Amino acid sequence: MRRWLDAARGHPSAVLLVAQLLGVVAYPFFGDRAAGRAGLSLFSLLFLVLAIMAVRSTPAFTWIAGVLGIPIVVLTILEAVYPANETIELWSSVGHALFYFYVAYGLIRYMFNDNIVTRDELYATGAAFTVVAWAFTYVFVVVQIIYPGSFTAAVDPEGQRSWFEMLFLSFTTLTSTGLSDVVPIRPHAGAIVMIEQVAGLMYVAMIVSRLVGLTLARARM
Repeated sequence: MRRWLDAARGHPSAVLLVAQLLGVVAYPFFGDRAAGRAGLSLFSLLFLVLAIMAVRSTPAFTWIAGVLGIPIVVLTILEAVYPANETIELWSSVGHALFYFYVAYGLIRYMFNDNIVTRDELYATGAAFTVVAWAFTYVFVVVQIIYPGSFTAAVDPEGQRSWFEMLFLSFTTLTSTGLSDVVPIRPHAGAIVMIEQVAGLMYVAMIVSRLVGLTLARARM
């Protein structure tokens, strides 16, 4: 057990990556009931703690993560208590988006901090990518609250899209998969989707290619 704890402390980016992927798998089991949403909210709190741990190991300023994180904890709890309150959901989503974008910034800065690729920096590549996907998910939720009917889908095209559908849209957009199961149909939603598409391409072109290049250069030495 102690070896696992030491490994987790030495590779916080790996812990964050695994936790987020587990969250993706676990979400369908929570369902749309109030108890399920409350459970997901608590799981989100765990993400916040893990994200702060990851940022602490980067050059990013930890106190900024704390300032952003504390209000989100309160709003997440309020979301669990008042799941139908759109005002709480709106501000919670805004806070989550800002927080996850900041964590992504911290992880990317961590990867660019030196010219030596460590194992944790490789884990940070995946962690930052998933963090960006989660951040855009909350941006989509904000857009849907402010501009109802911004997204449609094959199932219940006129209804509000669930958080998991937004997460699905975010991952398919960021990875350029574009399965089109969820589609933006209003200008503001389309603009955010296009920005995420560019972000996904830039991530591969600038960050992944740099780490691959440094890894290959080190192997040839």
